[in-house]
Order: sequence, then structure tokens, then C-alpha cells
Amino acid sequence: MSNVITAIDKSGSYRVYLAITTDMVKTAAEIHNTTPVCTAALGRVLTGAGLMGLMLKNEDDKLTVLFKGDGPAKQVLATANRRGTVKGYVANPDVELPLNKFGKLDVGGAIGVGELTVIKDLGLKDPYIGNIALVDGEVADDLTAYYYISEQQNTAISLGVKVDRDYSVKAAGGMFIQMLPSPVEESIDELEKMLADLPPITTLIEEVVEKNPLLTEDALLEKLLYRIFGKMKEEYTVTVMGREELKWDCDCSKEKLERALITIGVKDLTEIYEEDRQAELTCQFCLKKYLFNEEELKSMLERIR
Repeated sequence: MSNVITAIDKSGSYRVYLAITTDMVKTAAEIHNTTPVCTAALGRVLTGAGLMGLMLKNEDDKLTVLFKGDGPAKQVLATANRRGTVKGYVANPDVELPLNKFGKLDVGGAIGVGELTVIKDLGLKDPYIGNIALVDGEVADDLTAYYYISEQQNTAISLGVKVDRDYSVKAAGGMFIQMLPSPVEESIDELEKMLADLPPITTLIEEVVEKNPLLTEDALLEKLLYRIFGKMKEEYTVTVMGREELKWDCDCSKEKLERALITIGVKDLTEIYEEDRQAELTCQFCLKKYLFNEEELKSMLERIR
């Protein structure tokens, strides 16, 4: 089962990453009990980070995408890797805001004015860190600007999450279109014409699902790809190159949380040991709780003193 399809246009001018991430975003929203606007913010960032992770070269490569602003959501963070696993959180998942001037969930208002940081861990001595000012906090435009400013890569990005009246995730997905070296001018003209009239990605996903309720996700992706690119001239349309998977997966463990607890230092850890005789840590991604008893705290202190 795959929920990402990769394609390239016949002239070799651009490549496409197209994803339906409804189930992944549903999982994240249920874990964090997000309000609709926070569901949209988290879902867009998860989808964007997930697709960026699939573009990494090596299996162990990973990245972090952080939207940090002065809005009530404070920050939205997602991590992803080349294997297609994604996790993330919203610092304040309880934000309630009126719809924006376009009648849409106000993700930009929730995030506010701030910065986008992308950290890539490629197995080198130091990670790559790219940082730009947010364009509008709506996620897709910010990631487009990041690629142009930090990576000198022309990229068209569409990300969307549609939340139903009962606050459930009705549709979620995304598309990255990246220019390749030496593009054919006529192919780019065709692409620009298509993008100018393209409905929101969630509208397209809903349309394809409603028309084809019995199809597998693999088949739905092909239908979605054809719905987007099918009206372009034959010589400039796209061909499928491969399939990938994006899925929610938190790899937290008691060992990882123990290492985090040790980093607070001898003084603070001693205070916890002497006053509370135990510590409870919660994974910020999946909200799983880990309890460290008196003996475990004592052992940690003995190791770091």
C-alpha cells in the first residue's frame, strides 16, 4: 500500500511528489486532540515534512521542519526521514480562531509572524540548518520560499487539510513540483497554465474519492495524478516513476526519555530525586508517559556524577 506517487514530465523538466495523507493526519489529530485550525496546521506541516523526507538521499537521513511564530499555536514541528515515517506536534493544540477572509481555517493566524527552520541530519559532523522569515504562516507558501531562498530550487507546493463538521479529517494531502536542470520552456508554460486553474488539493482528493469509492489507495493516487495532469498536451504530461509510503510513527522509548532527563544536569536531577523520588516524562509527539522510579533516578545520578 502506498500513499505517495512520484512522477516526471515527458520532457524531463520537472518531477512530482503527490500524496494522500488523510489517514496519517487523522492519527495525529486524534493523538493531540487538536482543534480544527490546529489539525490543519499540523496536517500541512506533517505532509510537507513527509514529502521532504522522501527527497533525502540516504535511508538514515532525517529532517525537522519547525514553524515558530507569535500566534497562539506558538510552534508546529514535524520530523521525517527517508523511510517515510513522520511525527509531529503543535505546541498549543487548543487554538480557536474565526475563519480567515477567504472563509478558510486561519492557519496563518494561528502560527503568526515568525520563522521557518529546516534541519537536515545527513550523517555529517554538523546538520544543515536553513532558516527564513515566514511568508504568511500558511505552510505551503513558506516551504516554497524556503526552497527558493535556502536551496535555490524552484518548487510549487500545494498542501491541504479539510476538517469535517464533526472535527474529523475529511481529506488531507499535498503535492510538490520541482524544476529539474535545463527545463523545456513549452513544458513549463503548460505546467503554469495547469497550476493557474488548479482547485485546492483537498477538493481534488475528495472529488476522486467520491467518484471512486471502491478503489485502493494506489489506484486513487493514479486517478488523482491524472485528474491534475491529464488535460495537459500529451508530449508534456507526466509518467509514473515510483511509489512510496508516508506513515505516522513515533519511535520514542524509555531509553530516549532517560537520556533527555539526564541532560537537565546533576543539580536539577538531584532535586527531583530528593523531593519527588520519581519522575514522569511525556513524549511530546505521541503523548506516551514514562515513569522513572527512585532506583532508576539514583542510577542516573551515579552515572553522571
